[in-house]
Amino acid sequence: MSSIRRSKLDNNITRDERGVSEVLGVIMMLAMVVSIMGGVWVFLNPYLSDFEDNTNWNKATGIADRIEDRIDVVGDSPNGTGIRHKLSMQNSLLQGVSNVELWTISADMVSTDQISIRSISDNSIGISSINETARKVSITTSESYFEESFIASQTESIVTYGLITSGWKMITVYDSEDNPIHRSITYPISGLKIITTLESGEHEINIANSARIEHFPNSPWEISRYPNIQFDELASGEYRISILLTNIEVNGTLGISSTLGIDILSSGTLTPFSGLGYNLRFTMSNEIAAVITPQYNELWLSDYYLNRASGTLDTFTGLVPYERSSGFDGITVETQGIPLYLDVNIQQVVVQK
Repeated sequence: MSSIRRSKLDNNITRDERGVSEVLGVIMMLAMVVSIMGGVWVFLNPYLSDFEDNTNWNKATGIADRIEDRIDVVGDSPNGTGIRHKLSMQNSLLQGVSNVELWTISADMVSTDQISIRSISDNSIGISSINETARKVSITTSESYFEESFIASQTESIVTYGLITSGWKMITVYDSEDNPIHRSITYPISGLKIITTLESGEHEINIANSARIEHFPNSPWEISRYPNIQFDELASGEYRISILLTNIEVNGTLGISSTLGIDILSSGTLTPFSGLGYNLRFTMSNEIAAVITPQYNELWLSDYYLNRASGTLDTFTGLVPYERSSGFDGITVETQGIPLYLDVNIQQVVVQK
């Protein structure tokens, strides 16, 4: 009887040990699976982060493409017309950036005189006329108009005006018959910025004046599109330079939303130059980053640099530096004495929520 009990007890112990062993095996297997999964996660995590960053960057680039397309359409539209557009902004933020560029374009409108305008202070200028044909000056801004006549002089004529000259300013000089003989326009350019949060920091896409300027964290600035300047030879053998500026003003705040609806409206196009031009000079400064302006100048003067290196500047036609070869003092045009047509248009666009 006692031997039967011992046999049953031994069988129970064996079954218990076998059960414990199975539980331990399962636990060890689970621990091994967790350990392997943890290792796989550690290995894949950088790739998953890069994939997510790349997805967010692609979405931001798509947003920039759509905004640029709509602005191009509205910029060519009549004043007061526009479109409404919706953007998916789950991982990006759209905001305005003010006064990112400052353009100054000046040219004589006749070949019989050469006019220069010097800024003395915020409310005074000096006007010099080589052949003394200048008799009157007008100053136009977006909000006001001023004009004053003066006597012809071999020395500089000083004109003082009481205007608040924030925003753009256009100065026109006239002869004794009220014909415009010189014009200069200074126009500050604003734009848009798309900010996207990535694993390594913030990514920026700046849309300003038909250009696209991009910046990744810990990387140099990249320019994928440049402002619109075209130098062409016409069928008549004459030359034409076309400068198209686009200003984007943000009215109010755009806010933060996963789905952002914006109105893109035209405020009309300003055309300061359309016709023959002489002694053209334009300057541009970009405030997004210090490296942008030199890169713009290098692109516009690339043909000049090639011809200077090859010793063929005596026959070169195109954009050339005004004084210093870097373009820091401005850029002008060399036509080898052939007439130049100057077309300057400034598209004015308003973006609001």
